[in-house]
Amino acid sequence: MKNNPKILTAWTMYDWANSVHSLTITSAIFPIYFPIAAIMLPSKSRTLDFLGFQIENTVLYSYTVSIAFLLIAFSVPLVSAISDYTGKKKIFMKMYCYLGAISCMLMYFFEEGRYYLGTFAFLFSIVGWGGSIVFYNSYLPEIATEDRYDSLSARGFTMGYIGSVILLVQNLTMVLMPQWYGGITGGEASRIAFLTVGIWWIVFAQYAFHYLPNNHSPQKQEGNWLFNGFKELKKVFHELEELSITKRFLLSFFFYNMGAQTVMYLGALFGSEELKLPSDALIITILLIQLVAIVGAYLFAKISESIGNTKALGITVIIWILICLAAYLVTSRNQFYGLATAIGFVMGGIQSLSRSTYAKLIPENTPDTASYFSFYDVCDRISTVIGTFMFGLVNQLTGSMRMSVLVLTVFFIVGLIILARVPSQKIYR
Repeated sequence: MKNNPKILTAWTMYDWANSVHSLTITSAIFPIYFPIAAIMLPSKSRTLDFLGFQIENTVLYSYTVSIAFLLIAFSVPLVSAISDYTGKKKIFMKMYCYLGAISCMLMYFFEEGRYYLGTFAFLFSIVGWGGSIVFYNSYLPEIATEDRYDSLSARGFTMGYIGSVILLVQNLTMVLMPQWYGGITGGEASRIAFLTVGIWWIVFAQYAFHYLPNNHSPQKQEGNWLFNGFKELKKVFHELEELSITKRFLLSFFFYNMGAQTVMYLGALFGSEELKLPSDALIITILLIQLVAIVGAYLFAKISESIGNTKALGITVIIWILICLAAYLVTSRNQFYGLATAIGFVMGGIQSLSRSTYAKLIPENTPDTASYFSFYDVCDRISTVIGTFMFGLVNQLTGSMRMSVLVLTVFFIVGLIILARVPSQKIYR
């Protein structure tokens, strides 16, 4: 039965559980901590000897994000197809959840000079987070009716923003007021923050795992589960080929998401390296983004009710273009705060509307929701790979993150042009 209040709440609680990774690990504390701890000892050089390559620590950070999402993009479609075939969606969701959370806990041991540990723990924390999100998103069309997609998607992101802010504020007291905790150093406070992310993630995920329904019954077919996983993936791929509007939306999403995700993942690094902002200013910026994103998610859900999903998404993409142009010119802390406010406003809108729009574009009552959402996730992850890689590459070639940000406007413009060719009805059928 769809629209069960208890199940809907349990679904949003997983956003509450896992979003602490997005905020603390990929946006706030870890991007600031990584360049400090990822150094060569005893010289404390920022140029690292990593797997035989000489690479700057900030460039290594960008490439690690890219590689993590590449791993997700290659593994999740097959895993999701296997989950649809075997009827074990929740088990696979748990598997990725625990991989990510335990990797966060391992970051507690990422001390100065131990950059191999820090890099690989960070990489697998992203893999765990991204993998679990595919199965989480795929529950949306199974537990709610289509008229609830936009509001429920916005509610999920809002729960994530609120939960992650609560934990980050707690972690910030350790960083900014160490006397409350026996005079611990900033590095110790950061590493404890990484540990708390893993614990928070596992503990609150249990509520979602308890109430979310199990997958449909396993399909009765002959053969090996891996072989049938490939067959399931092929079947959904051919079905998707027949859905021209869905394909067009995915292509548009691929391009505009390339820009949005890169800004989200590397925005703090931009403020730290290009504007030389102190850590407290960067963390305040991240908090500001999360709080404004709550308003943005609900506001754009309301806008989509009036003018349709893709028109509302088009508005967010136009604002993103203006943000990138402004980022190229920003020079002061107050200007950066203003930019962060704008980013938060459209971040909530573009994330929640993209998810709910795609849910409306997949076949009604399909049992293969995880497989369908795996293609959405592939577009998400591959676009993030390309975006973060291009950001790091342009930065490496030009020595300027401002040029990297300017390049992102091209991705948004291409996405907007394609999105304009997707119908904007409130209900897609």
